[in-house]
Amino acid sequence: MKLLPLVRTAAILSAGALALSGCGSDSAIAPAGGTASSSDSALTGTLSGAGATSQDSAMQAWIAGFAQEHPGAAVQYSPDGSGAGREALLAGGVQFAGSDAYLDEEEAAAAAQVCGPDGALHIPAYISPIAVAFNLPGVEKLNLDAAAIAKIFRGEITAWNDPAITAANPGIDLPGTPVTPVHRGDESGTTKNFTEYLAAAAPETWTDEASGEWPAGIGNGENASGTGGVVSAVTATEGGITYADASAAGDLGTVAVLVGADYVPFSAEAAAKAVETSTPVSGSGRPEADMAMSLDRDTAASGAYPVVLVSYHIYCTAYGDAETVDLVKAFGTYVVSEEGQAAAEAAAGSAPLSAALREQAAAALETISVKP
Repeated sequence: MKLLPLVRTAAILSAGALALSGCGSDSAIAPAGGTASSSDSALTGTLSGAGATSQDSAMQAWIAGFAQEHPGAAVQYSPDGSGAGREALLAGGVQFAGSDAYLDEEEAAAAAQVCGPDGALHIPAYISPIAVAFNLPGVEKLNLDAAAIAKIFRGEITAWNDPAITAANPGIDLPGTPVTPVHRGDESGTTKNFTEYLAAAAPETWTDEASGEWPAGIGNGENASGTGGVVSAVTATEGGITYADASAAGDLGTVAVLVGADYVPFSAEAAAKAVETSTPVSGSGRPEADMAMSLDRDTAASGAYPVVLVSYHIYCTAYGDAETVDLVKAFGTYVVSEEGQAAAEAAAGSAPLSAALREQAAAALETISVKP
């Protein structure tokens, strides 16, 4: 079946406002649970996944909802970080990975060794802004351009009353409190998305390549594992600042980033505009149905918020037995369904996929087959 091209803004996110609430979770593997179900589903077996901490709250909602629809089946997910999830998939240790970054060329080639000649398939499951979040008592919002954010995380801005910050925030009495940047210590798709933004929007300051691993020796702050880890560290540190899935920002102050001539706070609508110019990722080792997206991080589009992540579920295009294929298709289809996306929105404040993108994702999942 020929799939539709990547859907643009209105088709990427629903028109409703995003309620960015709740918090991230770094729980251990959670087996499917839920209450008794009247479902007559005959689906059985256990599906294992690992990966992004950003989507863990949504994942727990998906696991519970899937269990109610298919009481004879189970799903396990270990929120170990995007990099760990991709490594587990490529090692054959799990049936799917959650990742805030798509497989790079080397990883895509490696997937063919595990998944068959067509490799792995990216299905967007969770879309959310990345908040630049800080702990500065009495200050809830700040304006920062990309260069100032890059200098903060490189350790070149060391006090909150630095001229680069005060000039963008007239009328706010900023203290001389030391700035303590906190970055992810584990390999992270959130880090990959964040450094992609810095490298594109502030190339003269952020001279390192985008990566899921924080550049060695960069910055004078702290590191922590997982979304919950960095948010907890900043919450406990006056003057701390980090980057994390917006649903986990909680009561921390947040940054509006300079886009064109305006400072734009994060929101569903702003994330949608940033995704508007996305293009399909091309390259060898990617199947025709693949839905990996390349985002324009240096957009000047009015109202766009380019510090955004598209978190994927990465599946093999083929598995060794029909039971696994049936489980993967059923779970993947539930996740991208209207019901599944509503469950994620309620649990994690994510932006639900539109009907058009849900249809494209469901069609892509149908291409998964049993290995010959």
